[in-house]
Amino acid sequence: MVEKNSSLKSYNTFGIDAKAAYFSRFSNSKELATLLQEFKNHPFLIIGGGSNLLLTKDFDGIVLKNEISGKNIIEDTADTVLVKIGAGENWHEFVLWTIENNFGGVENLSLIPGSVGASPMQNIGAYGVEIKDVFDHLYAYHIETGETHRFSLEECQFGYRESVFKHSFRNQYVITEVCLKLEKNRKVNTTYGAIEQELQRMGISSPTIRDVSNAVIAIRQSKLPNPSELGNAGSFFKNPVVDAAIADAVLEKFPTAPIYPAENGKKKLAAGWLIEQAGWKGKTVGCCGVHKLQALVLVNYGGSTGNQIYGLSSAIIADIQEKFGVTLEREVNIL
Repeated sequence: MVEKNSSLKSYNTFGIDAKAAYFSRFSNSKELATLLQEFKNHPFLIIGGGSNLLLTKDFDGIVLKNEISGKNIIEDTADTVLVKIGAGENWHEFVLWTIENNFGGVENLSLIPGSVGASPMQNIGAYGVEIKDVFDHLYAYHIETGETHRFSLEECQFGYRESVFKHSFRNQYVITEVCLKLEKNRKVNTTYGAIEQELQRMGISSPTIRDVSNAVIAIRQSKLPNPSELGNAGSFFKNPVVDAAIADAVLEKFPTAPIYPAENGKKKLAAGWLIEQAGWKGKTVGCCGVHKLQALVLVNYGGSTGNQIYGLSSAIIADIQEKFGVTLEREVNIL
Protein backbone atom coordinates (compact mmCIF):
# COMPACT_ATOMS: atom_id res chain seq x y z
CA MET A 1 0.00 0.00 0.00
CA VAL A 2 1.27 3.46 -0.88
CA GLU A 3 0.36 6.34 1.44
CA LYS A 4 0.16 9.94 0.19
CA ASN A 5 1.34 13.04 2.06
CA SER A 6 2.55 10.81 4.89
CA SER A 7 4.09 12.10 8.13
CA LEU A 8 7.57 10.73 8.83
CA LYS A 9 7.53 11.68 12.52
CA SER A 10 7.33 8.09 13.74
CA TYR A 11 9.96 6.91 11.23
CA ASN A 12 12.89 9.03 12.44
CA THR A 13 14.28 8.95 15.96
CA PHE A 14 14.61 12.73 16.12
CA GLY A 15 10.81 12.84 15.88
CA ILE A 16 10.87 15.50 13.16
CA ASP A 17 7.42 15.98 11.65
CA ALA A 18 8.47 16.16 7.99
CA LYS A 19 6.22 14.71 5.30
CA ALA A 20 6.77 12.44 2.31
CA ALA A 21 4.75 12.85 -0.86
CA TYR A 22 4.50 9.05 -0.92
CA PHE A 23 5.39 6.33 1.60
CA SER A 24 5.44 2.56 1.37
CA ARG A 25 7.16 -0.54 2.77
CA PHE A 26 8.86 -3.54 1.18
CA SER A 27 9.63 -6.97 2.64
CA ASN A 28 11.59 -8.47 -0.26
CA SER A 29 13.49 -7.46 -3.40
CA LYS A 30 10.50 -8.14 -5.66
CA GLU A 31 8.32 -5.65 -3.78
CA LEU A 32 11.17 -3.13 -3.84
CA ALA A 33 11.56 -3.55 -7.62
CA THR A 34 7.83 -3.05 -8.16
CA LEU A 35 7.76 0.16 -6.12
CA LEU A 36 10.88 1.58 -7.76
CA GLN A 37 9.42 0.88 -11.20
CA GLU A 38 6.05 2.41 -10.29
CA PHE A 39 7.73 5.57 -8.99
CA LYS A 40 10.69 5.64 -11.39
CA ASN A 41 10.13 9.32 -12.16
CA HIS A 42 10.20 10.32 -8.50
CA PRO A 43 13.07 10.80 -6.05
CA PHE A 44 13.30 7.94 -3.53
CA LEU A 45 14.64 7.51 -0.02
CA ILE A 46 15.27 4.13 1.61
CA ILE A 47 14.98 4.06 5.41
CA GLY A 48 15.39 1.42 8.09
CA GLY A 49 15.05 2.44 11.72
CA GLY A 50 15.46 6.16 10.93
CA SER A 51 18.07 6.41 13.67
CA ASN A 52 20.78 8.09 11.61
CA LEU A 53 18.68 10.67 9.79
CA LEU A 54 17.96 14.37 10.20
CA LEU A 55 15.04 15.61 8.11
CA THR A 56 15.36 19.32 7.34
CA LYS A 57 12.49 19.46 4.83
CA ASP A 58 9.58 17.53 3.37
CA PHE A 59 10.49 14.83 0.83
CA ASP A 60 8.94 15.34 -2.60
CA GLY A 61 9.19 11.71 -3.64
CA ILE A 62 8.66 8.24 -2.20
CA VAL A 63 10.09 7.04 1.10
CA LEU A 64 10.52 3.26 1.17
CA LYS A 65 10.88 1.49 4.51
CA ASN A 66 13.01 -1.64 4.45
CA GLU A 67 11.20 -4.43 6.33
CA ILE A 68 13.11 -7.45 5.00
CA SER A 69 13.17 -9.90 7.89
CA GLY A 70 14.72 -13.23 8.81
CA LYS A 71 17.61 -14.73 10.80
CA ASN A 72 19.08 -17.94 9.37
CA ILE A 73 22.19 -19.98 10.13
CA ILE A 74 23.70 -20.78 6.73
CA GLU A 75 26.94 -22.36 7.91
CA ASP A 76 27.64 -24.13 11.20
CA THR A 77 31.07 -25.39 12.34
CA ALA A 78 32.50 -26.48 15.68
CA ASP A 79 33.68 -22.95 16.45
CA THR A 80 31.66 -20.52 14.32
CA VAL A 81 28.31 -19.87 12.71
CA LEU A 82 27.56 -17.82 9.62
CA VAL A 83 24.25 -16.01 10.08
CA LYS A 84 22.21 -14.31 7.35
CA ILE A 85 19.98 -11.50 8.63
CA GLY A 86 17.33 -9.52 6.80
CA ALA A 87 18.29 -5.86 6.48
CA GLY A 88 15.00 -4.72 8.00
CA GLU A 89 15.56 -6.54 11.30
CA ASN A 90 16.04 -4.39 14.39
CA TRP A 91 19.75 -4.38 15.27
CA HIS A 92 19.46 -4.66 19.04
CA GLU A 93 16.85 -7.41 18.82
CA PHE A 94 19.28 -9.30 16.59
CA VAL A 95 22.07 -8.84 19.17
CA LEU A 96 19.80 -10.25 21.89
CA TRP A 97 19.06 -13.23 19.61
CA THR A 98 22.79 -13.94 19.23
CA ILE A 99 23.22 -13.89 23.00
CA GLU A 100 20.28 -16.25 23.52
CA ASN A 101 22.01 -18.67 21.13
CA ASN A 102 25.46 -18.08 22.70
CA PHE A 103 26.90 -16.68 19.47
CA GLY A 104 29.58 -14.12 20.32
CA GLY A 105 30.91 -11.14 18.41
CA VAL A 106 28.32 -8.37 18.54
CA GLU A 107 27.64 -8.15 22.29
CA ASN A 108 29.69 -4.92 22.51
CA LEU A 109 27.29 -3.41 19.97
CA SER A 110 24.23 -3.86 22.17
CA LEU A 111 21.52 -1.16 22.23
CA ILE A 112 22.74 0.61 19.10
CA PRO A 113 19.54 1.93 17.47
CA GLY A 114 18.60 1.20 13.89
CA SER A 115 18.32 -1.73 11.52
CA VAL A 116 20.69 -4.50 10.49
CA GLY A 117 20.93 -3.05 6.98
CA ALA A 118 22.40 0.18 8.29
CA SER A 119 25.15 -1.60 10.24
CA PRO A 120 27.55 -2.20 7.31
CA MET A 121 26.61 1.05 5.61
CA GLN A 122 27.88 2.95 8.66
CA ASN A 123 30.36 0.30 9.82
CA ILE A 124 28.78 0.77 13.23
CA GLY A 125 31.08 0.53 16.19
CA ALA A 126 31.15 0.86 19.97
CA TYR A 127 33.22 -0.20 22.95
CA GLY A 128 36.15 -1.55 20.97
CA VAL A 129 34.24 -3.43 18.25
CA GLU A 130 33.15 -2.54 14.70
CA ILE A 131 30.81 -4.44 12.40
CA LYS A 132 33.73 -5.17 10.06
CA ASP A 133 35.24 -7.37 12.79
CA VAL A 134 32.48 -9.97 12.31
CA PHE A 135 31.40 -9.17 8.76
CA ASP A 136 31.53 -11.86 6.06
CA HIS A 137 29.47 -10.58 3.13
CA LEU A 138 26.19 -8.92 2.21
CA TYR A 139 23.65 -8.85 -0.59
CA ALA A 140 22.43 -5.63 -2.15
CA TYR A 141 19.84 -4.84 -4.81
CA HIS A 142 21.26 -2.82 -7.71
CA ILE A 143 18.66 -0.19 -8.49
CA GLU A 144 19.63 0.40 -12.12
CA THR A 145 19.75 -3.24 -13.26
CA GLY A 146 17.48 -4.94 -10.74
CA GLU A 147 20.19 -7.49 -10.01
CA THR A 148 21.29 -8.65 -6.57
CA HIS A 149 25.04 -8.36 -6.02
CA ARG A 150 27.22 -9.97 -3.36
CA PHE A 151 29.78 -7.79 -1.56
CA SER A 152 32.75 -9.21 0.34
CA LEU A 153 34.51 -7.59 3.29
CA GLU A 154 37.12 -6.07 0.99
CA GLU A 155 34.54 -4.80 -1.51
CA CYS A 156 32.67 -2.89 1.22
CA GLN A 157 35.79 -0.76 1.86
CA PHE A 158 35.02 -0.23 5.52
CA GLY A 159 36.53 2.73 7.35
CA TYR A 160 35.68 4.71 10.47
CA ARG A 161 31.87 5.01 10.17
CA GLU A 162 32.35 4.57 6.43
CA SER A 163 31.70 2.10 3.63
CA VAL A 164 31.49 2.10 -0.15
CA PHE A 165 27.71 2.51 0.18
CA LYS A 166 28.12 6.01 1.64
CA HIS A 167 30.31 7.21 -1.22
CA SER A 168 30.86 5.69 -4.69
CA PHE A 169 27.76 3.46 -4.48
CA ARG A 170 25.55 5.94 -2.66
CA ASN A 171 21.91 5.68 -3.82
CA GLN A 172 22.86 2.89 -6.24
CA TYR A 173 22.20 -0.11 -4.00
CA VAL A 174 19.73 -1.22 -1.35
CA ILE A 175 21.21 -3.63 1.20
CA THR A 176 18.85 -6.60 1.54
CA GLU A 177 20.72 -9.16 3.67
CA VAL A 178 23.83 -9.12 5.87
CA CYS A 179 25.95 -12.18 6.70
CA LEU A 180 28.03 -12.17 9.88
CA LYS A 181 30.46 -14.79 11.21
CA LEU A 182 30.00 -15.27 14.95
CA GLU A 183 31.88 -17.40 17.48
CA LYS A 184 30.55 -20.20 19.66
CA ASN A 185 33.33 -19.90 22.23
CA ARG A 186 33.84 -16.18 22.20
CA LYS A 187 36.66 -14.62 24.19
CA VAL A 188 34.97 -11.45 25.38
CA ASN A 189 36.40 -8.03 24.63
CA THR A 190 36.39 -5.81 27.72
CA THR A 191 39.35 -3.63 26.75
CA TYR A 192 37.19 -0.52 26.63
CA GLY A 193 37.64 0.93 30.10
CA ALA A 194 34.00 1.66 30.83
CA ILE A 195 33.05 -2.00 30.32
CA GLU A 196 35.62 -3.24 32.83
CA GLN A 197 34.49 -0.66 35.35
CA GLU A 198 30.84 -1.59 34.90
CA LEU A 199 31.61 -5.31 35.24
CA GLN A 200 33.49 -4.61 38.46
CA ARG A 201 30.50 -2.62 39.73
CA MET A 202 28.30 -5.63 38.89
CA GLY A 203 30.69 -7.93 40.79
CA ILE A 204 31.60 -9.98 37.70
CA SER A 205 35.20 -11.16 37.27
CA SER A 206 34.75 -13.82 34.53
CA PRO A 207 32.23 -12.24 32.17
CA THR A 208 30.18 -14.05 29.54
CA ILE A 209 28.94 -12.41 26.34
CA ARG A 210 25.64 -11.79 28.15
CA ASP A 211 27.49 -10.03 30.97
CA VAL A 212 29.30 -7.81 28.47
CA SER A 213 26.02 -7.02 26.71
CA ASN A 214 24.36 -6.14 30.03
CA ALA A 215 27.31 -3.92 30.94
CA VAL A 216 27.15 -2.10 27.60
CA ILE A 217 23.38 -1.65 27.95
CA ALA A 218 23.82 -0.22 31.46
CA ILE A 219 26.52 2.19 30.28
CA ARG A 220 24.52 3.38 27.28
CA GLN A 221 21.32 3.81 29.30
CA SER A 222 23.19 5.87 31.89
CA LYS A 223 24.53 8.30 29.29
CA LEU A 224 22.26 8.25 26.26
CA PRO A 225 18.62 9.35 26.09
CA ASN A 226 15.98 6.88 24.90
CA PRO A 227 14.75 8.13 21.47
CA SER A 228 11.20 7.10 22.39
CA GLU A 229 11.35 9.58 25.28
CA LEU A 230 13.64 12.31 23.91
CA GLY A 231 14.23 12.71 20.18
CA ASN A 232 17.84 12.07 19.15
CA ALA A 233 19.98 10.14 16.68
CA GLY A 234 22.68 8.96 19.06
CA SER A 235 26.15 10.33 18.34
CA PHE A 236 25.67 13.28 16.00
CA PHE A 237 29.37 13.84 15.27
CA LYS A 238 32.25 11.56 14.34
CA ASN A 239 35.37 11.53 16.48
CA PRO A 240 37.77 13.59 14.33
CA VAL A 241 40.89 11.89 12.95
CA VAL A 242 43.61 14.52 12.57
CA ASP A 243 47.30 14.90 11.79
CA ALA A 244 49.61 14.32 14.73
CA ALA A 245 50.62 18.00 14.70
CA ILE A 246 47.02 19.10 15.35
CA ALA A 247 46.66 16.56 18.15
CA ASP A 248 49.94 17.77 19.68
CA ALA A 249 48.67 21.36 19.58
CA VAL A 250 45.53 20.31 21.45
CA LEU A 251 47.62 18.42 24.02
CA GLU A 252 49.84 21.43 24.57
CA LYS A 253 46.85 23.50 25.64
CA PHE A 254 44.95 20.65 27.30
CA PRO A 255 47.40 18.03 28.67
CA THR A 256 44.59 15.71 29.81
CA ALA A 257 42.77 15.65 26.47
CA PRO A 258 41.78 12.08 25.46
CA ILE A 259 43.70 11.27 22.26
CA TYR A 260 44.00 7.86 20.63
CA PRO A 261 46.20 6.41 17.87
CA ALA A 262 44.66 6.08 14.42
CA GLU A 263 45.79 4.70 11.08
CA ASN A 264 48.69 6.14 9.07
CA GLY A 265 50.21 7.94 12.03
CA LYS A 266 47.14 10.08 12.61
CA LYS A 267 45.38 10.68 15.92
CA LYS A 268 41.73 10.37 16.93
CA LEU A 269 40.25 13.03 19.20
CA ALA A 270 37.10 12.64 21.29
CA ALA A 271 34.43 14.86 19.73
CA GLY A 272 32.34 14.76 22.90
CA TRP A 273 35.26 16.00 24.98
CA LEU A 274 35.89 18.89 22.56
CA ILE A 275 32.22 19.91 22.62
CA GLU A 276 32.09 19.72 26.40
CA GLN A 277 35.27 21.77 26.81
CA ALA A 278 33.76 24.42 24.54
CA GLY A 279 30.81 24.76 26.93
CA TRP A 280 28.07 23.21 24.80
CA LYS A 281 27.16 20.24 27.00
CA GLY A 282 23.65 20.69 28.39
CA LYS A 283 23.05 23.88 26.42
CA THR A 284 19.53 24.47 25.10
CA VAL A 285 18.76 26.51 21.99
CA GLY A 286 15.04 26.94 21.38
CA CYS A 287 13.40 23.50 21.30
CA CYS A 288 16.66 21.59 20.80
CA GLY A 289 20.00 21.31 22.52
CA VAL A 290 23.03 19.27 23.55
CA HIS A 291 22.27 16.46 25.97
CA LYS A 292 23.24 17.13 29.57
CA LEU A 293 24.99 13.76 30.02
CA GLN A 294 26.58 13.22 26.60
CA ALA A 295 27.86 16.13 24.53
CA LEU A 296 27.91 14.04 21.33
CA VAL A 297 24.12 13.79 21.37
CA LEU A 298 21.87 16.55 20.02
CA VAL A 299 18.27 16.32 21.19
CA ASN A 300 14.81 17.47 20.20
CA TYR A 301 12.97 18.61 23.32
CA GLY A 302 9.73 18.69 21.35
CA GLY A 303 8.63 20.76 18.39
CA SER A 304 12.09 21.41 16.98
CA THR A 305 12.56 21.44 13.22
CA GLY A 306 15.36 19.66 11.45
CA ASN A 307 16.73 23.02 10.33
CA GLN A 308 17.00 24.20 13.94
CA ILE A 309 18.96 21.08 14.92
CA TYR A 310 21.15 21.46 11.84
CA GLY A 311 21.76 25.11 12.75
CA LEU A 312 22.81 24.07 16.26
CA SER A 313 25.24 21.53 14.81
CA SER A 314 26.69 24.20 12.49
CA ALA A 315 27.26 26.55 15.43
CA ILE A 316 29.06 23.78 17.33
CA ILE A 317 31.24 22.94 14.32
CA ALA A 318 32.23 26.59 13.89
CA ASP A 319 33.01 26.99 17.59
CA ILE A 320 35.19 23.86 17.75
CA GLN A 321 37.05 24.98 14.65
CA GLU A 322 37.73 28.37 16.21
CA LYS A 323 38.75 27.05 19.63
CA PHE A 324 40.73 23.93 18.66
CA GLY A 325 41.50 24.18 14.95
CA VAL A 326 39.60 20.91 14.48
CA THR A 327 36.76 20.38 12.02
CA LEU A 328 33.96 18.14 13.27
CA GLU A 329 32.05 16.03 10.78
CA ARG A 330 28.38 15.08 11.17
CA GLU A 331 27.75 11.35 11.50
CA VAL A 332 24.03 11.51 10.68
CA ASN A 333 22.61 11.72 7.16
CA ILE A 334 21.09 15.11 6.39
CA LEU A 335 18.08 15.36 4.12
